[in-house]
Amino acid sequence: MSSDAGPATRVTPYVYSAGRLRLLDQRRLPHEEVFLECDSAAQTAEAIRSLAVRGAPLIGVAAAYGLCAEARRVTARVPEDLDVALALGAERLVSARPTAVNLAWAVGRMRAVAAASANGRAGERVLRLEEEAHRIAEEDRLACLAIGRLGAAWLHARWSSLSGVPSVLTHCNAGALATAGIGTALGIVRVLAAEGPLAVLADETRPFLQGARLTAWELRQDGLDVTLLPDVAAASLIARGRVQGVIVGADRIAANGDVANKVGTYGLALACQAHGVPFLVAAPTTTIDLATRDGASIPIEERDGAEVVALRLPGGASVSLAPAGVSALYPAFDVTPAALVDAIVTERGVSGPPHAEALARFLS
Repeated sequence: MSSDAGPATRVTPYVYSAGRLRLLDQRRLPHEEVFLECDSAAQTAEAIRSLAVRGAPLIGVAAAYGLCAEARRVTARVPEDLDVALALGAERLVSARPTAVNLAWAVGRMRAVAAASANGRAGERVLRLEEEAHRIAEEDRLACLAIGRLGAAWLHARWSSLSGVPSVLTHCNAGALATAGIGTALGIVRVLAAEGPLAVLADETRPFLQGARLTAWELRQDGLDVTLLPDVAAASLIARGRVQGVIVGADRIAANGDVANKVGTYGLALACQAHGVPFLVAAPTTTIDLATRDGASIPIEERDGAEVVALRLPGGASVSLAPAGVSALYPAFDVTPAALVDAIVTERGVSGPPHAEALARFLS
């Protein structure tokens, strides 16, 4: 689907209304579309921690609305406890997932609004918080459109002498299920697909299978064809010339341009460098963390190894993939050095290596 405003999507990962936040439970996809009802910051934080809602921009949006739900809940009962409740709720939300900087950024914006309205009536303060959450979501929606256009233009310039249908590969899910709009990496995919023939490849992305369950699902929802790959097949396809561009999202971008993203991203960047294939990172400027000097300073979330040795099925059941008693190590993210990133595509422009100066300029 496309319009004068750019490509659109049928995918709706959240709905907020009058203190009730409904989040599409991404653990149940692709077979069931079930919404979780969250009317507190604690419930929203658990949805983020458990990966019911995920994707760096979207968890920032969800956290903002989670604080609105908390504010509505407390104001209806004990309005004088609003500031304490917001502080506790903010702490729970920020600690739910440590790597994605958008989470702390969005919570910080909401706390600033709460502080600025501290002398107002509780009901009026709730409205101010909801207005700010709506702004955060709308800014992300517009950022996705801008990223899509800029990234597509950058790739077209690199493909000027290309004959045949280009093929792009993506890892994890950086689409409408991870943002308030058409996505970052998948925003670029959607713009490219609207402009002409395109082949889309998606890594399955073990162990949570974001590519198989989420990216494939949302692209099919919008009528786009996608071919699923085992993660271990990507490098050989890049080497054989079957991929003309790799596009991924980001959970945090350090000041020097090092990128933290779903584990497996670093290997793709190495394969792209070895075989001259463009490697793009697509992310809003809210993902850039100038306070973090480089990738070594980014906290990397380590999740329960049980998520590796057992396959979790939609609905909550699981199937063991390994002998009983086998341990597993699961760093959920890895860091791709800035020198391997051909372009960081943001809503304010595209940076090339070395990235530090451009990233600072985008945030100035």
